[in-house]
Amino acid sequence: MSDYDLYYWSVPFRGQFVRAVLAYAGKTWTEAGDAAIAALMDGPVTQMPVPFMGPPMLIDKKADFAVAQMPAIVLYLGETLDLMPKTPVLRALTLKVVNDANDVIDEITLDGGREMWTEERWQDFVPRLKRWMSFWEETGRSHGLTAESGFLLGGAAPGVADIVTATLWSTMADRFSKIAAILEDVAPMTAALTRRVAELPPLARLAAQARHDYGDSYCGGQIGAALRKVLDA
Repeated sequence: MSDYDLYYWSVPFRGQFVRAVLAYAGKTWTEAGDAAIAALMDGPVTQMPVPFMGPPMLIDKKADFAVAQMPAIVLYLGETLDLMPKTPVLRALTLKVVNDANDVIDEITLDGGREMWTEERWQDFVPRLKRWMSFWEETGRSHGLTAESGFLLGGAAPGVADIVTATLWSTMADRFSKIAAILEDVAPMTAALTRRVAELPPLARLAAQARHDYGDSYCGGQIGAALRKVLDA
């Protein structure tokens, strides 16, 4: 029997952060599937394991506990799987990294498809994307990260901040070569950290499984198609 039930659509995107933390910690989970997610979302709130507007939603079966919202899920897993730093300062910075990552994927999809990407919109967005990348670069630099070694917040082993960082940038870079090139140019230490962490066996296996299950998909629907169109041009 699996340790967790994960409710997320059949794409990487926001759910991949949760999958990555679970995979790194050696935990097992069952994917509920798109039909089950849709049924819960359309049903009464009183029948939800926890009130949620959209996935991801995670059920910790041993603890009999359900939680929704990507940052809340990742921080819950970080706490319960001993992947969080010990000091209040570094714990706060970890939360910041997770929330920054959540903001980046909102922006990369124009708030989930509020409008569609065009070439002009993408070119206008590139300076902002570079600025986002520089946040990771400066955070790492401040805590001893180099292109050759180290972790984002200076820990002795990867923690939540590193797993989230690697998942954010590797999932995008693997699917969009233009984003990969920008990351290498603007944030080379972050790019190197991303590679080191993404190449760890549990995360490499997860990435391979995502390729098998989802192909080149990053996010779904029309916004995924519009993003692919401007970045493949």
